[in-house]
Amino acid sequence: MKYSAVLYWLVGIAIAATAIAVSFHFDDSVRDFMMEHQNPAMRNFMRYVSLLGDWPLHALAGLALLGVAWRRGSEQWTRIFLAMLLAMMLAGVAGTVIKWTVPRARPSVHADSRWGGPRFSSKYDSFPSGHVGASIAFFGVLLIARRRIGLACLAIPILIGFSRMYIGAHYLSDAVCAAVLGILCAVVVAYFLLLPIRNRQSKIEN
Repeated sequence: MKYSAVLYWLVGIAIAATAIAVSFHFDDSVRDFMMEHQNPAMRNFMRYVSLLGDWPLHALAGLALLGVAWRRGSEQWTRIFLAMLLAMMLAGVAGTVIKWTVPRARPSVHADSRWGGPRFSSKYDSFPSGHVGASIAFFGVLLIARRRIGLACLAIPILIGFSRMYIGAHYLSDAVCAAVLGILCAVVVAYFLLLPIRNRQSKIEN
C-alpha cells in the first residue's frame, strides 16, 4: 500500500472519530433544539421525507437504473449501479446487527419499551440510523465513481438524516455513526467492483 493511501486512511479515521465524539456530545442539545422548534407543517413534510427515504425507494431506483444501464450495454454504469445496491444492502445488514447488539432506545420512545416487542426487533432501537446508513452507502458509491453527480445527490441523505432527528426517531450520533458506516460500506464495495474496471481503463489508455 502506498504512503499516500495510508495517509488518506489515517486522516479519514481521525475525521470520523472526531465527528462521532462531537455528535455524542451534542446529542441532548440537538434533540432539545428539535423539540423546541416543532412545526406541524414541517413535521408532516419530514415524515414524508423519512418515509420516502427508506431503503425500498432507493432499491427501486437502483434496480431501475441498473436495468437501463444493462439494456444500453454500459458496463461501467452497470457496475456503478450494482455497487450502489450492494453497498446499501451491506450497510443495512451491518446496521441491523449493530442494533441487535446496542439496543439504544429512540429519543421518542421510553427506554423500557424496546423489551416489550418481539425478540430481535429493532422497531424501538435507535443506533445507528438505518435510513441514513443505507442512503449514504447508496450515494457514497456514486460519489466515488462520479464525483460531481454524487456531490449533487448528497443533499438527499442529509435531508433524510435531518428528518429522522426532527421526528424524534434518532439522535445526532445515530445519524453520524450511520453515515460513517455507510461511507465505509461504499468504499469497500467500490474497491472490489469499481477499481478493477478503472485499472483496466488505465492500462488501455497507457
